[in-house]
Amino acid sequence: MKTCVPWLLAALLAGCSPQTALLATAVPDGTMSALLSQTQRVEDANRRKIVALEQDRDWPGLARFAEDNLKLDPNTPDWWLVAGYAYTQQQKYTRAAECYVEAVRLEPDASLGWSLLAQSYRASGQLQRAVNTLDKALLAVRDDPQLHWLMGETQSDLQRWRLAIAAYRDAIGVDEQYLPAWRGLQRAYERAGRAEEARDAERTLARLTAEESTQAKQTRKREGKRDER
Repeated sequence: MKTCVPWLLAALLAGCSPQTALLATAVPDGTMSALLSQTQRVEDANRRKIVALEQDRDWPGLARFAEDNLKLDPNTPDWWLVAGYAYTQQQKYTRAAECYVEAVRLEPDASLGWSLLAQSYRASGQLQRAVNTLDKALLAVRDDPQLHWLMGETQSDLQRWRLAIAAYRDAIGVDEQYLPAWRGLQRAYERAGRAEEARDAERTLARLTAEESTQAKQTRKREGKRDER
């Protein structure tokens, strides 16, 4: 990567590798929490085991656990996602991508597998392969702003600013309050030398960020009142 955007800098300061930081951004609430929300087809005892291994950061153990379950049930995409996540944490990106490919094959209309697959290619420097993956993903799932945003990020990696701008705007077209896309759009306008449009994006981003902060404070206040009852 030629730039160090804020989330990547924060991850580096926290001791994460740039590759791990890239993959962590694939899911806003954290990869593992998103994976667990997708693993409804996994028995509760196995879900608890996954959580325990993740909390211990026992990535080889988590990979073995997932692989053992895949031997018993190779047709459940959840286990392929868990295995891919475990290999990602070990920076074994080739095997991680193989797992995500299987998850996508089994459930092509689920955006999480596509996102993680594209991010694994980005993390391993296979940027054009990530673009090709996202092209396929957007044929299957067009209404996910995150996939469009990932396309914008990957095109930005390649310094294809016109294509990046188009992808970020597609994300905003799906969800006009999607902050990562506005951040990417502002950055891409700046790199493309479109200063006035960059300022417009910056103003919109500032407004949406303030609105989100206000809503979060109101939510915390309401939750605090409920707790007092």
